[in-house]
Amino acid sequence: MPGPLDGIRVFDLTRILAGPSCTQMLADLGADVIKIERAGAGDDTRQFAPPFIKDDNDKDSSESAYFCVANRNKRSVTLDISKPRGQELAKKLIAESHVLVENFKTGGLAKYGLSYDQLCEEFPRLVYCSITGFGQTGPYAARAGYDYLAQGMGGIMSVTGEADGMPTKVGVAIADVMTGMQSAIAILAALRHRDATGSGQHIDAALLDTQVSWLVNQATNFLISGKAPGRLGNAHPNVAPYQVFETLDGHLILAIGNDGQFVKFCNHVGQAELAQDEQFATNAARITNREPRPWSQGRNASLIRRGSPH
Repeated sequence: MPGPLDGIRVFDLTRILAGPSCTQMLADLGADVIKIERAGAGDDTRQFAPPFIKDDNDKDSSESAYFCVANRNKRSVTLDISKPRGQELAKKLIAESHVLVENFKTGGLAKYGLSYDQLCEEFPRLVYCSITGFGQTGPYAARAGYDYLAQGMGGIMSVTGEADGMPTKVGVAIADVMTGMQSAIAILAALRHRDATGSGQHIDAALLDTQVSWLVNQATNFLISGKAPGRLGNAHPNVAPYQVFETLDGHLILAIGNDGQFVKFCNHVGQAELAQDEQFATNAARITNREPRPWSQGRNASLIRRGSPH
């Protein structure tokens, strides 16, 4: 069965993860994605390995597991856009495409005649999405950007990790992935706009912008209180208890989402009086009165030692 984007063609000039994850989402929805790769090298992530995908002879292929993460359902071709012939072929493909996605450094495609400003008059219905580290304008626009930089500069590392430990990056390249997702959403909106008005649009997506945007409650906590959230390990900044606990027979996640659940939990572990204690009866009180290392020391730890709700 055709997907909802059946009939949409995407000219994909992206590599690594943010751009490819965006175009993969479009491909998963049925779009025909033409991925352009460098002759003799391909996408950088082909060599982000081991592990490699095995071929029919159980030998390592040219495709790493990392490459396969963000490039399914696409058709790859090599094209040297630094050459006039390559630029000519690129424009022929663009003429038959509805969307162009690129993640060159800001202004990097202008020297090949493939920037938005150079294409928009010839292809007025084209939806053109640029994914960069820091956006098309501003003091950092010319800088290269990587997921790790976005995580560090965008604040997520300041709220990830143990309270007394180092700032910690998320275990996957989440700034890249979320930028890809937000870019895909923007492209869908731009296609709707094009269908309604006949005009394409230029989408400016940036890793840093995206990272800051999905700090969600942590960012709002700071804006409301003026206090930097800090790191809480596995604890939640606004809900307690809501974290990992070490028990006698392993680790467990305890997620208490409301006061009624806290009452049921206390009854279940034989600590019913805690649910009536004004220090813990409400979520706000539990947040205010939790230990510096939340729910891991002293009286609170006895909840887990005395009776695990396994």
